[in-house]
Amino acid sequence: MNKVPMTINGVVKLKNELNYLKNVRRPNIIKAISDARSHGDLKENAEYHAAKEQQIFCEKRIYEIELKLANAHIIDVTKVINNNCVIFGATVSLRNIKTNENQKYCIVGDDEADIKDNLISIHSPIARSIISKKVSDIVIVNTPRGEIKYEIIKIEYL
Repeated sequence: MNKVPMTINGVVKLKNELNYLKNVRRPNIIKAISDARSHGDLKENAEYHAAKEQQIFCEKRIYEIELKLANAHIIDVTKVINNNCVIFGATVSLRNIKTNENQKYCIVGDDEADIKDNLISIHSPIARSIISKKVSDIVIVNTPRGEIKYEIIKIEYL
């Protein structure tokens, strides 16, 4: 499997989730299964079936996280030579030229992306358009609603 780029924050979040799943969630599910078994006939025991279903989801997520961590290419943006360009892990402030609105995004790996937190995937149209650009560059982003022009107003390597 190919290495997947990931920020240090992304790795920390995945490790925290893995720790929670293994040390809190999994034991709680095992206890719920045990308690449900004590109620008798398993064929019609909804609590047992629900707990087993939760166990399947939990184990699948543990497997997924372990696989992602094993294949992570951790990039520390503070230690990468950036040449004052937009790179993976950079936080970029953009100005929409038409609306004059400012937006700020951090470019992260696919698994870390969360638009609510202004974390955009390296494979998103905006990230692809701004990678390797510098402050004051104008970029055109192709979106489903048409082209949007942005000016890069600030690049941070946090």
